[in-house]
Formats: sequence, C-alpha cells, structure tokens
Amino acid sequence: MTAYTAPAGPGAAGALTLTGGHLVTPRGPVDGWVHISDGIVIEIGTGSPPDTPATDVGGHWIVPGFVDIHCHGGGGGSFTSPDPHQVRAAVATHRAHGTTTMLASLVTASVPDLVSQIGALREQVSDGLLAGIHLEGPFLSAARCGAHDPSLLRPPDRRAIDRILTAGRGTVRMMTLAPELDGAIPAVGHLTDHGVLAAVGHTDAVLEQVIPAVEAGATVATHLFNGMPPLHHRAPGPVGALLADERVTIELICDLVHLHPTAARLAAQQAGAGRTVAITDAISATAAGDGTYELGPLAVTVTEGAPRLADGSLAGSTLTMDAALRNLVTGCGLPITEAVLACSTTPAALLGLSGSVGALQPGLAADLVVLDADLRPRRIMKDGSWVPGTGG
Repeated sequence: MTAYTAPAGPGAAGALTLTGGHLVTPRGPVDGWVHISDGIVIEIGTGSPPDTPATDVGGHWIVPGFVDIHCHGGGGGSFTSPDPHQVRAAVATHRAHGTTTMLASLVTASVPDLVSQIGALREQVSDGLLAGIHLEGPFLSAARCGAHDPSLLRPPDRRAIDRILTAGRGTVRMMTLAPELDGAIPAVGHLTDHGVLAAVGHTDAVLEQVIPAVEAGATVATHLFNGMPPLHHRAPGPVGALLADERVTIELICDLVHLHPTAARLAAQQAGAGRTVAITDAISATAAGDGTYELGPLAVTVTEGAPRLADGSLAGSTLTMDAALRNLVTGCGLPITEAVLACSTTPAALLGLSGSVGALQPGLAADLVVLDADLRPRRIMKDGSWVPGTGG
C-alpha cells in the first residue's frame, strides 16, 4: 500500500473511508481511497483501505470542493438582500452543485447601501457560510458598466473605501475597479495595504493604464474579456496586459456564452493552471428557471438560462461550478487535472485558504465532490458530512 497521511491519526469519531474512486490530488490522479475523520482528510492511498466504515463510490471521480470567488446569488436568493434566508438559499443552491467555499459578490450601489449590504453579510461570513465579500463596483467605467447602474458609478476615493472596509470588519476580501479612473492607482495600493485583493474589471482602459494598477498591487482580472475592450493586435488593452503579466490571476466565466470555448482555452493555456480561475458570476436566477429577476436595481430577463438586460447585454450568468468544470473539460479541452485546479485549488490559494481547502490532501477540510463519468455531481461532502440530498 502507498499512502500519504496528515499529522492526525485515523480512528476518531466520524471516521469514514471512500473507496473505489478516481481521485484528483495535488500529486496527480490516484485510483484509490480517501480516509476522513472529524471533517478532515486524514489519509489518501492505494491498496487496502483502513479498517473503518467505508463507502464505495463505484469508480467515480473524487475532486475537491469547488471554490467560487465571484457569485451574486442563486436559487432565487441574492447576496444584496438583507434577508438571511435569501443568502442561505443562494449558498445551498451552489453547494448542491459542489461549491463548498464561496465569496458573496455585491453589485454597484451607493456607498451607504453597500455598507448596509456588507453589514447584513458579516454574520454569514463569521458563521463560515461565506468565505468573504467581493465588491464589484461602484468604482467602474461607465463605458463598460455591463449590468451595473451607470448612475451609481463613481471614481474611487479613500474616504469611500475606508467606509466600506470599516463596515466589513475584515470580511471584504476583494474589490473590482477600473484603473483609468481618477484615484484608482492609489486605491489599489490602499486596498492591498489592507489585505484586500484588488481586481481590474469593467474597464475601458488601454494597456498603458492597466500596467500601473498591476505595479500598485492589482492581482486579479475580473471575468477576463467581459466588461473590457477586446484584444486587438495593435491595441492589446486590458486583456493583453492582464493575460501577459504572471502576477495576475484571471477569472473566466466558463458558461460558453460569455466566452467562446476557443477564447477560454487560449486564455487558460496562456495563463497556466496556477493563474486560471473559473467563476460563475451567477445571479439569483441560477437554478430558479427562466423569468424576470433583479440584479441590484436593474431588471434582468432570463431566457433559456441566459440573463440579459433590456438592451440585450448579458447580466451575470446562471452557471454553477460543476457545469464550469464540465465546460472546461468537454468544451474547452482542458485535462481534468487543470480544470480542478481552476475550480478549486487556484481560487483557494488566491484567497489565502490553501492551508484549509481547495485540494484533496491530508490535513485539509474534507470538502469534496463525487462526479460520474459525465462529470456530473453524485455526492457532495462539506467538512466530512454529506450535503443533504447528495449522498450519505
């Protein structure tokens, strides 16, 4: 038998071994078993499993739980709502599709409204339901506002940012801004000084305006290609600047609507597995059916799963992370090992959580997804317990 083991030993209460799986681990694919105790992965190996209660997964894939750093809601629930039931509905919806760690993304609003929304989400972060908060706006370009109310957009300033960070009490993990706006470069430095990820997005900048933001500490490209000028051979713009810089992690909305599979594949290949993150950018309509919804103050109509504003612009997505992984593999042609890195390991590392989640590895949380041959989830585990309705 070969195995690698966490410092803790097996045999504690709640011990369980999953056998007969194709495991995607940091060391590569392993046909074998994973032993779990007290919500932690204790041991992974091949050969004879430990003598504990066992569940045979029947040759299915076992991958780490997905980590979504850009999500606005789901299941009819929105993260902008003060109603905690809506927040829990959104989290439950995405958890049923394998997302075990997520940020709550807020859309553009007035600073007082954002402060109120952050206050409503703080408890959910403290309780561990959410890993933090991402602000997508209001410091965005009106020319590339997408599904953000242009009347609420504004340049960043220290006072507004400090009000937001003070309201967050350490829960604000990422903020998207347009680097060409007045005050944007100092704002990037201020955010990074406070341990907040600065992301470049919803921008009409040229390449020469993006580079100073990266030099100041911006490390994320918010949904690359979307909400910014297209890559042009004589004007590479934000896409060229962000994709070429190895300090920047790129988000990709892999619903194959926001991005053609070829564009997603080329970006992922250029950035590499350590810089590519799959996101959903999902809104409340996710898993809730076609119809009319709201994204912030804007009305959104969902037809055949595609959310759009009245002018036809895409307004987020109805994507789930399991579908993102399938699209990366079957639509974009990435190996499953690279797709798992994009959906789990790399976003966990970006958030500074690689010591607790994001990989099938001894010592990390037993957050995992059992996928069938078509890469559809059959069972989902969070902290060593099966998510209701997905296994047991």
